[in-house]
Amino acid sequence: MAAIEPVDIVELGVGDAQAGLALSTEAGWNQNEADWCFFLSKGIVFGMRDGARLVASAALLPYSAGNAWISMVLVTADFRRRGIATRLVDACLDVATRRGLTTWLDATPAGASVYGPLGFIPTLQLRRLRLQKPQGTTATRPLSAGNLEALAARDGNAMGFDRSTLLSDFSARPGSRIVSDDRATALVRNGRTARHIGPLLADRADQALALVNAIVRSETGPWLIDAVHSQEEFLNGLVQSGWNIERPFQRMRFGPATAPPTQLPFAVAGPEFG
Repeated sequence: MAAIEPVDIVELGVGDAQAGLALSTEAGWNQNEADWCFFLSKGIVFGMRDGARLVASAALLPYSAGNAWISMVLVTADFRRRGIATRLVDACLDVATRRGLTTWLDATPAGASVYGPLGFIPTLQLRRLRLQKPQGTTATRPLSAGNLEALAARDGNAMGFDRSTLLSDFSARPGSRIVSDDRATALVRNGRTARHIGPLLADRADQALALVNAIVRSETGPWLIDAVHSQEEFLNGLVQSGWNIERPFQRMRFGPATAPPTQLPFAVAGPEFG
């Protein structure tokens, strides 16, 4: 029987976290239930249902200084290519426009072909890399505990706006830690299928690479990192260390940049989070 076309866009709540997780799991994303709870409690999440089943979603997460992130744009397999994602993104943009917000998102190549005609312009190119690390640890030295305020300040310089609420939520979760070493600092947290490193800020590529290598030697994997493509020395160093590039992502912006970034990150918090 053909799937019934969902018509109404509804606003989702925290009780929809498990249904949202089913959508991102189907897509193979690394988001976990805690990520969905954060978006559902701090942002505005739209969805469509086929009866009781959630079949599509899109979230708008307001940040500071007139910025917001569009994320969790998902459509289950049997409802794709019907314009549903565009309708949900339009709903997010409508809210953002009424609030005077500049909106950002990280798009797959297929997603970028949808968002470009809507008015999004490309900014950063990103690369998702994975490292399958054997069980067991080979730490050579302890890592220093990083500071949330310092990480948030450097992240704000890299983004052009403050994301303390997001980073505070990430760092407070079980299994999360902020680490630093030689002017490099990063957040490490759990995902659904792998540990994620990012955001990662450093003065130089060698500092960023040294911190990544120390992190992956300090605990078991597997690992994911979303590297900035223009940081060529860092990206090449990851590949030479055994990381495999899985796919590209394109950061895009709708509306004027509210403040120019003063520092380019080496890795971002992850697609859907920037």
